[in-house]
Amino acid sequence: MKRKIEEKLLQWKNKTKDRKPLILNGARQVGKTYLLREFGEKYYKNTVYVNLEISREVRAYFEENLEPERILRFLEAVAGERIIPEETLIILDEIQSCEKALTSLKYFCEETPEYHITAAGSLLGVAINRNQYSFPVGKVETIELFPMDFEEFLWAFGKEFIAVQIRDSFHTMTALPEGLHTEAIEYLRQFLIVGGMPAAVNTFLDTGKFLDASSVQSEIVDNYIADMAKYASNTDSVKIRACYNSIPAQLAKENKKFQYKVVQKGGTTAIFGVSIEWLNLAGIVIKCQRVEHGFEPIPVYTDLSSFKLYMSDVGILTMKSGLPHHIILSGEGNTFLGALMENYVASQLKANGYDLYYWTSEYSAELDFVIVKDQRVYAIEVKKGEHVRSKSLSQFVSKYHPYRAIRFSMKNFGNENDIWSIPLYAVFCL
Repeated sequence: MKRKIEEKLLQWKNKTKDRKPLILNGARQVGKTYLLREFGEKYYKNTVYVNLEISREVRAYFEENLEPERILRFLEAVAGERIIPEETLIILDEIQSCEKALTSLKYFCEETPEYHITAAGSLLGVAINRNQYSFPVGKVETIELFPMDFEEFLWAFGKEFIAVQIRDSFHTMTALPEGLHTEAIEYLRQFLIVGGMPAAVNTFLDTGKFLDASSVQSEIVDNYIADMAKYASNTDSVKIRACYNSIPAQLAKENKKFQYKVVQKGGTTAIFGVSIEWLNLAGIVIKCQRVEHGFEPIPVYTDLSSFKLYMSDVGILTMKSGLPHHIILSGEGNTFLGALMENYVASQLKANGYDLYYWTSEYSAELDFVIVKDQRVYAIEVKKGEHVRSKSLSQFVSKYHPYRAIRFSMKNFGNENDIWSIPLYAVFCL
């Protein structure tokens, strides 16, 4: 399945100078290993792959000496293949399992930049935070991989034409032909169930059954829980799991601000704050911070004590919430659909590299998202259907005059009272 990040990998490969070892970071099972191995197969003469979580022998070798030429000779012996500058892709998978391997990237950068070295880490942020690793700052290039976005989902189904038409309509802000608009909404509803985890998408492509995709999602969550037990103490893992499991209930509230009392009666930041940070570092949740004002620079007006948490994959939220698939597919009125759409938008914006904020006023108005692009503020409201009346966006616009006001809904493209009306299936265009 085609991933957009392949273009960034090619840019890295084709650098004629200042190429550093590359770390591909992201949550478990977003496709890092598959992507790197496929990239090696397509663009290199051969690939040398090592899983540091499994290979105790390789981990031990890194502990002895970090001299690059020595390590390269050892990797050749392990793989039974020659490592040739510019022609061989080296993949060090699960690099968070070996602190010395991570440190060695500094020396590969300084002494042997002609070798193409990549690393993948599922819980790199957690491991570094926990063990205070000596991270090779300035000596590596880091790219974060997220679950597939809706455009990549369309590509997987061979619907490139629809994706192109959506982008064309976005750039001209003209309505998509009604037939394509209806078809795009149908695929969006499927995406809300299947989500963007590559294994779930692949299973759905193979079988066409939503329940099979849900089974894969359940296995992924089981792996997350196993990681919680492995990379945290017993006490912390229980708290992490409780916070994670509370997210559907948090989003079902009218006030979607994360509340510790929903996790546990009497819950506080002191009890669960570290657990939230673990989930964030692991890449399996998306944090959206409250801002008190809509002026630039937005980050300085952040209220660090108030935030919303979304699941990084909307399909997993659907599975965890237990929302019946027929309600999503039919678009029936259900209050949780609004939360599901909001989580979907959050995941698409995050995949496009945005830091997420939301705004509330002293008069209970709440704007779903505030983002910044090219030092310009964008105000975003999310509606689950075609009913789009709301005072919050108008209130924010009149008070702060953002560069652009956007309303995502099931309505077609248009411009109403200086508010861009954009269909929910086109969030990836922003």
